Amino acid sequence: MKIKELSTSERPREKMMALGPESLGSAELLAVLLRSGTRDESALDLAHRMLRSADGSLLKLFDMSSDALQAIPGVGPCKAAGIMAAFELGKRFMSERPSTRKVIVSGPRKAYELIAPRLRGLRHEECWVLYIAIGGKLLGTERQTVGGSGSTVIDPHAIIRRAIEKGARSIIVAHNHPTGNPEPSPADLQQTRLLERSAAACGLSLEDHIIVTEDSFFSFSDDRVYAI
Repeated sequence: MKIKELSTSERPREKMMALGPESLGSAELLAVLLRSGTRDESALDLAHRMLRSADGSLLKLFDMSSDALQAIPGVGPCKAAGIMAAFELGKRFMSERPSTRKVIVSGPRKAYELIAPRLRGLRHEECWVLYIAIGGKLLGTERQTVGGSGSTVIDPHAIIRRAIEKGARSIIVAHNHPTGNPEPSPADLQQTRLLERSAAACGLSLEDHIIVTEDSFFSFSDDRVYAI
């Protein structure tokens, strides 16, 4: 059934304008992004089919490359680009915080919540640093390095220099494992020990090292894996 054959109250775009985006299901929101379907199906039908190709998971859909999206019949370069742009905007929105807001990093899960929007869904590794003042107040979050699909490098000198510039008293390092295994590798263990010693020599504390995956994270401070 074509979108125009639906009643006005059932059409995704009109429904969103009347009731707000929160009233739409995931397929309906995706249909609004697609704008049109194919000769044989509506944008809503195409949206449902796209979600089925991702096992109903928006996270899996987000993780699809442009080529993978375009491999779905009915999804061309324009539709793929629109979807990827929408997901990237959502990711950036989730990672932004008002500069006047006082954020307190109170433990591993809070650190994960702050850093996860920047790391989940990536197909390569990145290292991010949370710079923290007395009392756990977050001074800032910055990407430190970008690696490949299986590794990234933690640069103690660069991290410590930025921590001193920001007036931080402690730091939390985080990186992702696109493989889905949150357990630290031998290289992760070695780099963490080196950073911990280097920070201590400069009067700083390495509070934690968080390894992020799609459905869990590992905390060095607690030496355990947390499920999401």
